[in-house]
Amino acid sequence: MFDLDVTGWLVVGFCAFVVGVSKTGIPGLGILHVPLMAMVLPARQSTGILLGMLILGDLFAAGYYRRSAEWKHVVRLLPPALVGIVAGWQMMNLVSDRQLQPIIGVIVLAMLGLHYVRARWWGEEAPIPTHPLFALTLGFTAGVTTMMANAAGPVMVVYLLAMRLPKLAFVGTSAWFFFVINWLKVPFSVQLSLISAESIKLNLLMLPLIALGSVAGIVFLRRIPQKTFNSLIQILAAAAALKLLF
Repeated sequence: MFDLDVTGWLVVGFCAFVVGVSKTGIPGLGILHVPLMAMVLPARQSTGILLGMLILGDLFAAGYYRRSAEWKHVVRLLPPALVGIVAGWQMMNLVSDRQLQPIIGVIVLAMLGLHYVRARWWGEEAPIPTHPLFALTLGFTAGVTTMMANAAGPVMVVYLLAMRLPKLAFVGTSAWFFFVINWLKVPFSVQLSLISAESIKLNLLMLPLIALGSVAGIVFLRRIPQKTFNSLIQILAAAAALKLLF
């Protein structure tokens, strides 16, 4: 189906599992599979395959957390996110596989840095941002990064942390935002030839691992200290992103 060795298939399978976990339990984990997929597949191809995995994960997450989302945040972010998707789509027409790989690495590191700055400098006592520019900026950034690299997870994490949502509302709002936005990306990805019959076959092959990860994510959300776990995942994601740059 794809020119993957044993290690490549193990990485893709691991990413499928991680997609499930990130969708239902640990949103901060969602940044890890982006650089890993781009390490074993051509960068452009990896974004299309990963989008299919994310959509399957969205089905589990949106169904399980169908009553937990705070829709005012979803509605606030969607319009600028759609503009960002269009901008990212235009940019994808201008870059090659070789150029996109370090771009993905830079995007991942930038989003991780954004999340770190907020956690380190602002802390839990930071006031909830109410200016419309905050939502507009993060929504647009989420649209661009999700279209180009499926890397909008940290942007959403920063926004929802700033809103101080309870744990279930946090995960539910994130799940429904990405459920909508990932489907909006499909026609643009098809036009760019990022999604194909082969990529869909691979997505369906990974469905059991995505489902298993979704169940694990629900368990993690209940039992594992999120702050400690997210810190470890961000370190791993940063290491993988640096690998894309060098």
